[in-house]
Amino acid sequence: MARQRDLITKYRPDMVYFDNYGLPLGRHGLEAVAEYYNASLQWRGELPVVNGKRLDERQRKGIVETVERGFSDGLKPEPWQTDTCIGDWHYNRARFTRHYYVPAHSVIQRLVDVVSKNGNLMLNIPQRGDGSIDSDERQILTDIAAWMKVNGEAIFDTRPWRTYGEGPTTVVGGMHGEGDARPWTGRDIRFTTKGRTLYAFALDWPEDGRMVIDALKPQAGRVEAVELLGGGTLGFRQTEAGLVVSLPSERPVTTAPAIRLQGAGLV
Repeated sequence: MARQRDLITKYRPDMVYFDNYGLPLGRHGLEAVAEYYNASLQWRGELPVVNGKRLDERQRKGIVETVERGFSDGLKPEPWQTDTCIGDWHYNRARFTRHYYVPAHSVIQRLVDVVSKNGNLMLNIPQRGDGSIDSDERQILTDIAAWMKVNGEAIFDTRPWRTYGEGPTTVVGGMHGEGDARPWTGRDIRFTTKGRTLYAFALDWPEDGRMVIDALKPQAGRVEAVELLGGGTLGFRQTEAGLVVSLPSERPVTTAPAIRLQGAGLV
């Protein structure tokens, strides 16, 4: 309790991560979180984030569940988080010399999947002992930033839709499942919303140049306009089989294109 009080007093953190199952330390953990919440309300007028692992239904009402290096297999009612890394939690020079960091396109696909399920992605970039990052890591961050410049509006300040998405690639929910994950495809679709706008991502570029979205049959709402973020207006047709959108040959992003959909009843 004293150590936690020292942490929040000195640094006023936005987030505290309890690297443990549930909320540790018994009643002292409850007291520590209550003190932290009240202090943050005084500092900045809003609650901070407290993370814990493998929470039960009641605990998820009070702190945020984190799924370390894993996935959610569905849309969660409460906000949640996954934490992962482009390499190892510590700096591993072999990742640089052998060039086997997790690439930017995999990070982006993971981000879209997580956000569509009411989650947040916390990404670790390992630092050398002097606090610097290597050129491979810098390039990965540059590539993520380039994608965000085009598609960030469909990520930041968004909310989930009625369903997180659809597609042939499934994930196993729970911690430490990254190693068994299969590659995403252009048929894997994810949704987000902002205001009256619906966004749809294909997690990879569809091979035939078309996004086919089963969830957007006419009964889901009338699609009236479709735009490619970073591109322009797109042709589409909405039938009882779903929505078919024709993508251009010129690609504004290298992976996970996003379209902006407007129409009555969509959101």
